[in-house]
Amino acid sequence: MTHDFRARLLRGDRLIGTMITLPSPEVAELMASIGFDWLFLDAEHGVLEARELQAMLQGAGAAVPCVVRTVAAAEVPIKKALDVGAAGIIAPQVNSAAQAAEVVRLAKYAPTGTRGVGVGRAHGYGLRLPDYLATANEQLAVIVQAEHIDAVAQIEAIVRVAGIDAVLVGPYDLSASLGRLGDVEHPDVVAAIDRVTTVCRQAGVRLGIFGVSAAAVRPYLARGYTLIVAGLDTLLLGQAAKDVLSQLKP
Repeated sequence: MTHDFRARLLRGDRLIGTMITLPSPEVAELMASIGFDWLFLDAEHGVLEARELQAMLQGAGAAVPCVVRTVAAAEVPIKKALDVGAAGIIAPQVNSAAQAAEVVRLAKYAPTGTRGVGVGRAHGYGLRLPDYLATANEQLAVIVQAEHIDAVAQIEAIVRVAGIDAVLVGPYDLSASLGRLGDVEHPDVVAAIDRVTTVCRQAGVRLGIFGVSAAAVRPYLARGYTLIVAGLDTLLLGQAAKDVLSQLKP
């Protein structure tokens, strides 16, 4: 690895990224060239299987870390994401300490966890296997999402799980779980996010957030959030195209 994503995350560096949902190495390559600190590859909602993820990681290059949100907090998607060379994983819908502990177990090699040992891109296709096995547990980030009111209720226990490097708030799914779909500024949603913020800061666990725009995430920078996901490829493409069209066809 030529980056130090987990070390920077734990240090509290501000890491600005964007979400990629399109199965295109060219999009990953373009976004990596712009200057983002990291890229969020969305295998949960995007149509990204292991082959597409690997091609996108190759497109992004070695210097820009890519973190994969897995399709589920489960063994096969976690190990596949890491085996193709992700800098870490983001596990969706982690609503209890038991789930968080399971994610850590699946993402770490023995003796810390039970991640299966295979040979893939992350291991230099076998040529760097011993080095990778010796360093992966320390270099790969394990991030869980707090995106349901159940996670908010259990957040004190979740942040006490050893091996959780950050909690990434998903305001849109959180709003849905509160019966306020899409209304991320509703007082109930704001209060839930405030609770996660307070607990994570007290526990010294890094905080992340997703927003559809820079304006949506900017208020969280002042609140100590350091893992930032601003915008996503389809919206950035669509909005830019609409802006061009509106100038020519008012």
